[in-house]
Amino acid sequence: MTTKKIGKSENKTPHVSEKKKAVVSELTDLIKSKKTILLASIKGIPSSQYQEISKKLRGKAVVKFPKKSIIFRALDNSGMEELKNLKSQIKDSTAILFSDIDSFELAAELVSKKSPAKAKTGQEAPADIEIPEGPTDLIPGPAISELGALGIKIQIEKGKITIKEPKIIAKQGEKISSAAAEMMNKLGIKPFSIGFIPIAAFDLAERKIYREIKIDKEKTLEELKKAFSKAIPFAVEIGYASGDTIRFLIGKAGRQEIAMNSLIKKEGELQK
Repeated sequence: MTTKKIGKSENKTPHVSEKKKAVVSELTDLIKSKKTILLASIKGIPSSQYQEISKKLRGKAVVKFPKKSIIFRALDNSGMEELKNLKSQIKDSTAILFSDIDSFELAAELVSKKSPAKAKTGQEAPADIEIPEGPTDLIPGPAISELGALGIKIQIEKGKITIKEPKIIAKQGEKISSAAAEMMNKLGIKPFSIGFIPIAAFDLAERKIYREIKIDKEKTLEELKKAFSKAIPFAVEIGYASGDTIRFLIGKAGRQEIAMNSLIKKEGELQK
């Protein structure tokens, strides 16, 4: 005969505090009421800058930084199956933003809120980092040997150190040395930018998830300029009239008129 041990249930549901329940409820309500849900990495962002960026986003987005388990529970409670696909995008140091503006517009806002940051020893250079030529506020002393160790040519002018010619002290992808990081800090060079990095977003109206949201305004504008410069000659060639092509079409017509008159004149002279 076997006896069953009486005690606590083996399948007891984990206790969830009232505070956690309130946070989950708040997140669930935001999920259901906002047009856009965006995940962003805040890894390496100091607390002060996190607060500053959150403050700048007021009126455009609600920023929350709960534990992963809380976000998972809120996504499950939303009743939207599509949202469960966001779980794989949530890592450590992930903030969740709620907004009524478009996903890509919100992502662009985050990119615009980035700020320059100092280099630290061991970080990978995001691009070639160059010490520019010109005057500095450094006075002669230990800085002379420190600059020399980095291969930077200098001269003394009016009691201050002047860089004679530009010098790359860290190539893209290379780890930044302690000497290079220290010199950049002394010269006020900040090669990094800190801010929220968009990871993925969910559009409530379309019930669609956007992954790998990358916003590069400068690159996009450059590509648009290139496309425009190629489109104008083509539009003129096919005779498409618009505000951008009309002056080119008029110029083309003028040149064709001159060429036609010249041809007619030559024909007349041959017939005499």
